[in-house]
Amino acid sequence: MATEEKTAEIIKLVGQLLEGEPDYFVVSVSIRPVNNISLFIDGDSGITIEKCVKINKALYKQIVETAIYPDGEFSLEVSSPGLDEPLKLNRQYIKNIGRPLLVELTDGKKVEGKLLAADNEGIELEEELGKGKKKEVVKHAFLFNQIKESKVSVVF
Repeated sequence: MATEEKTAEIIKLVGQLLEGEPDYFVVSVSIRPVNNISLFIDGDSGITIEKCVKINKALYKQIVETAIYPDGEFSLEVSSPGLDEPLKLNRQYIKNIGRPLLVELTDGKKVEGKLLAADNEGIELEEELGKGKKKEVVKHAFLFNQIKESKVSVVF
């Protein structure tokens, strides 16, 4: 079975596991050449470590039972995407409305601001320029095809 087929089968199995829990969703699945499966799962209200462990155990069992890896040689990591991971899905943007976001556009320009809105087409961002009396707020609208990468900014 090719890697693409294995990835599709794993996504199908995860979909079955999450069937009764619509708040959770698959962000990405990757399989490295050494059969190391990495699964990023998120939730509309976040996801706990305990939930990731539960999904890991159930998915591991299903992978063994369905013999995706007949020799049993694989490893499985289930986690939520960390802050260092770029946003990939519309649901992730919606989940992060109100938070600071660093957006790199396809033309290389970077814009940082508060995420105001997200829909199927793109996002709206509020950027603050200048300080004090010279401070101005600029709103930007970006289509997803204009965005190379977006990450939630960490504010201390």
